[in-house]
Amino acid sequence: MIQVTPVILCGGSGTRLWPLSRTGFPKQFLCLTGQDSLFQQAAQRLNGLGNASIQMAAPVIVSGEDHRFLAAEQLREAGIALGTALLEPVGRNTAPALTLAALAATENGQDPVLVVTPADQTVTDRAAFTAAVQQAIAQAEQGSIVILGVTPDKPETGYGYIQAAPHARHCEERSDAAIQCQAVLKFVEKPDLQTAQQYLQEGNYFWNAGMFVLRASVWLKALQTFRPDIAQACQAAWAVKKQDAQFIRPGKAEFAAIPSESVDYAVMEHCPGSVFPIQMVPLNAGWSDLGAWDAVWSVQGKDANGNAHTGDVLATDSRNTLVHASSRLVTLVGVSDLIVVETADAVLVADKSRCQDVKHIVAQLQNSQREEHTLHRKVHRPWGWYDSIDEGGRFKVKRIQVKPKASLSLQMHHHRAEHWIVVKGTAEITNGDKVLLLTENQSTYIPLGEVHRLANPGSIPLEIIEVQSGSYLGEDDIVRFQDTYGRSV
Repeated sequence: MIQVTPVILCGGSGTRLWPLSRTGFPKQFLCLTGQDSLFQQAAQRLNGLGNASIQMAAPVIVSGEDHRFLAAEQLREAGIALGTALLEPVGRNTAPALTLAALAATENGQDPVLVVTPADQTVTDRAAFTAAVQQAIAQAEQGSIVILGVTPDKPETGYGYIQAAPHARHCEERSDAAIQCQAVLKFVEKPDLQTAQQYLQEGNYFWNAGMFVLRASVWLKALQTFRPDIAQACQAAWAVKKQDAQFIRPGKAEFAAIPSESVDYAVMEHCPGSVFPIQMVPLNAGWSDLGAWDAVWSVQGKDANGNAHTGDVLATDSRNTLVHASSRLVTLVGVSDLIVVETADAVLVADKSRCQDVKHIVAQLQNSQREEHTLHRKVHRPWGWYDSIDEGGRFKVKRIQVKPKASLSLQMHHHRAEHWIVVKGTAEITNGDKVLLLTENQSTYIPLGEVHRLANPGSIPLEIIEVQSGSYLGEDDIVRFQDTYGRSV
């Protein structure tokens, strides 16, 4: 029985999918195809790899601190148990991320095969994906590094390529079924259009999708060989890690000192011709990294005029458009090749051929420190969510939902007072030295500077309307004294 640990890399912000993707709720957690997020789809694909000879462990995710509860909640919704969440204090690219996963996998003397995938890709043919990865697992068990190479269908200039040996060889699986795998000759950078056309004609070049299958010990040995500085820095950060249930945090200062590098640059590009055998299994499974809105349009269902519309959309005499309406009616008249993405606080209108340039808008938002770069109007928290529905000079109005049995932190504010009105469910409210229960249509007042907490003791979601008033209403005006989610001072 081959022991396999799935590793899902949840970093990245997906800036070209703004305004739906933001740093506080990035691309991998969005539902862009179907009813599940890209992260949930990745977890489900990996969860389905087990068979009579492959035993799958619970997934390991590598994520930033800010997204840990979002990832855990989406796994819960998908019915998949979380194995371990490795929380990076800062982004250091994929090589340190994979190293954390390998160190976690080998800590108890085990050496599983790691199936490593980004969290923000989509695959339309899951059966083909399963067959390819199962083949890669059987090869990796024997000590090879195996990469999934996507069979190209166009001269794409936005991906790196893998040059494979022109003829596949048969690798024997334990079941004696033939596996088509090809030796990797070299990795090549993103080409220009003429070079990409040549790659497509030659037929032995494949898109590098960033999916790897290898034993944890093989990765650690290869990293030590090719980038000992990264290996040693990761070991130093791991040695002073802290663990809170399933959440593991490497040393903050030590992790920040790790050189930032990708899996490809750190190890994979050095493997061909080295002592580390590297193979490629072709993947022909309707793969896309959904890197920009035109890619989202290409994988979505379309009407007779080539329009892909989600939400409340009406169109007349319009063709080849993508519309994503989140909160209101969007209408089109007589337009073609247009992207329209509407959220509660922002609207994007773009020519479909210019989707890559959305990143320039995001850069402008970031430079001007606008909140639309980081957060949606509706913000998810581990206890539920809040929606900032109105705001003026000295007031802000929020709609807040708290999950059953969940609670906010015990906290206080220096610059604002709050009025709470219960509209659904039961609220347990700590207000100074008093604790009271409020039900529908009842309200209370939290004075400025008073220590307080909101909790839901019931079995249905609690909803309240919060009216803030004061001289400063920023989200950073909060001092936490006790918190279920590890955010207290």
